[in-house]
Amino acid sequence: MDKASLIGVLIGLAACGFVAFEVSHGHFEMFFSMEGVLMVGVGSISVTFIAMPMEKIKQIPGYMKKFFFYKGVPMTTLVTLISRLSERARRDGILALESEMQNVTDPFMAQGLKMAIDGVDPGNIEQLMRMEIVAMQDRHKAGKKFFDLLKLYGPGYGLVGTLVGQVGMFGKLADADIGALGKALAIAVVATLYGALLANAIAGPIGDKLATRSSEEMLNREMMLQAILSIQAGDNPRVTQSKVLAFIPAASRSKLNLAA
Repeated sequence: MDKASLIGVLIGLAACGFVAFEVSHGHFEMFFSMEGVLMVGVGSISVTFIAMPMEKIKQIPGYMKKFFFYKGVPMTTLVTLISRLSERARRDGILALESEMQNVTDPFMAQGLKMAIDGVDPGNIEQLMRMEIVAMQDRHKAGKKFFDLLKLYGPGYGLVGTLVGQVGMFGKLADADIGALGKALAIAVVATLYGALLANAIAGPIGDKLATRSSEEMLNREMMLQAILSIQAGDNPRVTQSKVLAFIPAASRSKLNLAA
């Protein structure tokens, strides 16, 4: 579980819930409008089907899962693992890393190490692994695009809902029915509210978190690639460690150096 995502969701719900309670005095039903839900929620979802292919739409549950449950390997853990692998390869030869493969849980790193152990040319290893990185980046862009579409068109559909509600309100002015006028006005206001919440409290933050995770994963994979190429080249373990330490923040780097 991504604790930051969970904390952010809870804080947002608490703030919105408290304000809504203060305004409505506990009558939360005044904030619900089926017309607003259909216009903003269903309307925004329809845009994603128009703008994205079906195979990308099917991956949306996976994007949501990645938002709440991030299983990436911390960089500090990777540095420790790479240092151990480098020392073992320098001492016993790269073939000795076969016995260490069960400790490599990341599929990307495991694939690169297997190719290095099998004696694949370093140029081919780098080319294949960079292709993997590019493909991963493309998948991540598709995930962010879904939430970017909701962020972009959610407020637009909220505006459409507002205009529809205003048209309904103006159409009932002749009858002077206060109840009907109030309902039409509520639809207009609530639609804008739903659009703003969808863009700023849901789609925007999720898309930004996925973009951050994508950058972190790309940096991790670049570090793995450089480590594998360094180990295969037979570099001194300290040289390999220095290469991977360049990818982590200075504060974490100094902690690792102190612990070494």
